[in-house]
Amino acid sequence: MITDPTLLRIGQAVQLSHQGQRQVAHRLFAEIWDEIGGEQGDPLHRSTLAHAMADVQDDVHEELVWDLRALTAAALITDARMGQAGLSLPVAGLYSSLHLNLSECYRKLGDLDRAREHLEQARATLGALGDDDYGRLIRDGLERVAEQLR
Repeated sequence: MITDPTLLRIGQAVQLSHQGQRQVAHRLFAEIWDEIGGEQGDPLHRSTLAHAMADVQDDVHEELVWDLRALTAAALITDARMGQAGLSLPVAGLYSSLHLNLSECYRKLGDLDRAREHLEQARATLGALGDDDYGRLIRDGLERVAEQLR
C-alpha cells in the first residue's frame, strides 16, 4: 500500500485526469512538480509525476518531453526507495509502462523505428510485472501499439 504522501497526491491528480478533469490534473501536477524541486527532486517522485504529466499534454512533443523525463528519473530509483514509499513493485516493473508510452509517442510522431525500439524494450521488461490488473493493462497496451505498428 502506497504510504508516500507525494505519490498519493499524484495518484489523486491522476484520478481527476481519468474523470475528465485534465486541466485540473495538469495544474496539480505542475504544483507538485514545483514543490518536489522539479529536475532536482526525488527520482521516484519525478518519474511518477512526469509519467502522469505526459498523459495530460495536448501536444505530442510535450508528451514526449515528459515521458523522457520519467524514463531518465527511473534510472535513479532503487528497489529500497520503492519499498520506502509502500510500493511492492520493483523498479524494473516501471520500465514496461515507461517504454510503452515512449513507443506510442514516437508512433504518433511518425518515427516508427524508435517506436519499435521502445516497444521491444517494453516487451523485454514484462517479466518484472505480475499477473495482476496492472500487468494486464500494460500487456494489453503493448499489444495495441504493436498492432498499430504492423
